Amino acid sequence: MSKGKQTGLVFFIGIVTVGICVAGSLANRDGGDNVLPPTAQERGDTVPILQRSSASQGICYGWVLQDFYEYTDLSVGSNLGEGVAVEENASCPRWVQVVAKVAYTSESSESNDFARITVEASDDVSLTARYQMESGLERLGLTEDAFVDEPGWAVTRAAVSLPLLAAEAGLVEPAPTPAPGAANPAPLPEAGNDLWRDRWGYLLAVAGLLLFTALLFAVGFWQRGRQRRKEAERQAQGAARMKDFRVARQAAAQKPGRTPEGR
Repeated sequence: MSKGKQTGLVFFIGIVTVGICVAGSLANRDGGDNVLPPTAQERGDTVPILQRSSASQGICYGWVLQDFYEYTDLSVGSNLGEGVAVEENASCPRWVQVVAKVAYTSESSESNDFARITVEASDDVSLTARYQMESGLERLGLTEDAFVDEPGWAVTRAAVSLPLLAAEAGLVEPAPTPAPGAANPAPLPEAGNDLWRDRWGYLLAVAGLLLFTALLFAVGFWQRGRQRRKEAERQAQGAARMKDFRVARQAAAQKPGRTPEGR
């Protein structure tokens, strides 16, 4: 393969590889890197539970789910309804809410996905009580990993746990036990493989790069083998011509010369 053709092939492979990487990046941006809010069913199941607890205990309960990096509220809700916050709400002089900030890091980052979960409350709730409720969430299985895997489910599950935790902290009297058949948030589905969920686009890009690299090596080996065969043929032809020349010279040397008389 000529030098110009090799340069063109490398340039083509580079363009294709960059395209694959860009596609993988866009795929990840549209997919696994988004913090998913609660579903409509999860929000609809959570609000009635908080309404019953708030009515019996005299305190408001709510939740806030945020994207850690974008500083945006992905979901807000309370006993007052979906999209209604309890903080600085005139209808809620006393309130408690769970705030979850979830972050999905990029493939190039050395940091892992993480979540920050806090319990915020009105000024009459002590820091000790807030800390007790935060510890209670972990005891109930609502850990950082749970919020990273299923942020929407986890934040609504934490919200409906607040009445129990508030009672344990001595803020209110225990809420009455819900009647049988009351709606509960859907169970946490089995967590999938985070590597394939969040980074399949990059893995695809790497696979494409390896494929084109292997193709380039294969073409190079084929061209090298072809050049070696041609070189061997030229050497064989040169050796044959040299042999014929030697045979002819030996034959000429052995032929008797003419005498001066022409005999």
